[in-house]
Amino acid sequence: MQFHHHGYVSGDPRIESAAGSGIDRPEVLPECVDVLIVGGGPAGMIAAAQLAKFSNITTRIVDRRPGRLEIGQADGIQARSVETFKAFGFADRITAEAYRISEMAFWAPDTKNPENITRSKVALDDPNGAISEFPHLIVNQARVLDYFAEFAKNAPARIQPDYGLEFLGLEIHDGEEYPVAVSLRHASGDQEGQQRTVRAKYVLGCDGAHSGVREAIGRKHVGKAAKHAWGVMDVLATTDFPDIRTKCAIQSASGGSILLIPREGGHLFRMYVDLGEVPDDDNRQIRQTTLETTVAKANQILHPYTLEVKDCAWYTVYEVGHRITDKFDNVPPEEAGTRTPRVFIAGDACHTHSAKAGQGMNVSMQDGWNIAWKLGHVLSGVAPESLLETYSLERHEVAQNLINFDREWSSLMAKPAEEFENPEELADFYVKTAEFPAGFMTEYPKSMITGGTEHQALATGFPIGKRFKSAPVMRVCDGNPVHLGHHATADGRWRIYAFADNALPDESSHLASWAEWMLKSPDSPVVKYTPEGTDLDSLFDIKVIYQQPHGEIDFGPDIPSIFKPKVGPFQLTDYEKVYAINAEADIFEARGIDRNGAVVVVRPDQYVSHVLPLEAVEELALFFDDALNSRAR
Repeated sequence: MQFHHHGYVSGDPRIESAAGSGIDRPEVLPECVDVLIVGGGPAGMIAAAQLAKFSNITTRIVDRRPGRLEIGQADGIQARSVETFKAFGFADRITAEAYRISEMAFWAPDTKNPENITRSKVALDDPNGAISEFPHLIVNQARVLDYFAEFAKNAPARIQPDYGLEFLGLEIHDGEEYPVAVSLRHASGDQEGQQRTVRAKYVLGCDGAHSGVREAIGRKHVGKAAKHAWGVMDVLATTDFPDIRTKCAIQSASGGSILLIPREGGHLFRMYVDLGEVPDDDNRQIRQTTLETTVAKANQILHPYTLEVKDCAWYTVYEVGHRITDKFDNVPPEEAGTRTPRVFIAGDACHTHSAKAGQGMNVSMQDGWNIAWKLGHVLSGVAPESLLETYSLERHEVAQNLINFDREWSSLMAKPAEEFENPEELADFYVKTAEFPAGFMTEYPKSMITGGTEHQALATGFPIGKRFKSAPVMRVCDGNPVHLGHHATADGRWRIYAFADNALPDESSHLASWAEWMLKSPDSPVVKYTPEGTDLDSLFDIKVIYQQPHGEIDFGPDIPSIFKPKVGPFQLTDYEKVYAINAEADIFEARGIDRNGAVVVVRPDQYVSHVLPLEAVEELALFFDDALNSRAR
């Protein structure tokens, strides 16, 4: 964490100085805003947190609840989400309070005594950190929202939710400065029942599976229920089941299945208990299944073990359904590219599925981050409005892949044990597909912010369109071993990583020529698009990684100036952009970086946009001319 560059900081450095719309922020929701977020769930809160870094934008978030969420339904936190939390500054704190999944146990009918269950296999969650250096966690959704709310409140725009306001509808009046008129009603408090209208330039609907925003823009939630029901309970209980503090998939011979998820705190756990197929004429009667019935069903499945519930924190019954919205913004497909989207939807408003793969909250957060930085760039004048069209294109494909994966996983979970040809089929599927539920299979297609793969061979470990997978390096200024990607915070900046050729800083090289071009050429994106009157690195965070180990690289005058920019009102040198290899884990080897060097461009939400040779400055310039083709204010 870097601070003091604007003067000495004696308090919590996570609390930034208020700026722009955060100065004297009005308590009452204004009549006109730049962005109105409807719904304070995971997608809405991460969007608010990201937009809170854009102090020149007025963002408000409304939620119909009277206050913060206390009991969340979601709890699975995949490694990609923890990586995201790192960018928002709270990965370490939330990890400390969470339950960490290190393995999953699979239980099946005992071949000798089928009426009993027995442990059939234990699969490690991520052996040797092959997928990610970040863990797989379980923590209440409410705590995730708390951390994002803290970030948003402490960021320059000082965003806080406006609770007790429910969405009624909206109208779009193209051509007006604030074209979206949103009707709201006070759902609680002294003004309960009163209605009002807020006008916005853009609206983001994060208001859940029964989204009013989705309905208001005429989008359709397409799909169907799987006709299978599950009872879900968060309980404190006594039991002789030996794996009660291990994530388990439990299949019985005749009583159905259980997915067991230990919760944070050492005592609480969640059980998804199989209630069986739902008849066509059920008329939602399955939803009336009592907690006592579900507990009895769990005991039937767990035989010969027993479960005695002492307290239930939360209980519900749900039917598995797989639905995806036809498009994630208000522009009809036949009009795409002809007018600017003004209303977007994210999270459960776009995609619904079973909870057993632990994907809902995780994918929703990536939805919110994706659209938030794009709105920030467009409203700041950094990028053209056409950037907003990439949101639906990118996230719709991700949601469809999620639906496909979850349909297969939930079907396997509900499949009777006797129908498996191989008793380890469920465990094998879990291991084989581990990268998908961890959140690392997203791969965005070529677009105005994602380049082609012509030069992918220069950095095979950074696939274009996929998230930037960090690796250990040594920071030159202080000799500290760090993870290269962990320095990339959610500040809305592009990252450009220059992997040097084999020359030292005092030798002429392709890197030296590239750095000089980036600093001085009128075609350089730094020269063309850095907003006037701001720091050299205000839009582009540019780092260099030398091939030599720490000790052979000095932070001296031969380091190009682009890698040691002056920042803040005192124009202090930023020393944390120059790296050497970690001798124990050479990043060039680990990520397949060509020894002649390479440039890796990473967008603000950590996905790789381009890989280029150091000599390909014209291609780099053309790429940013498409992505940033309006002069920044």
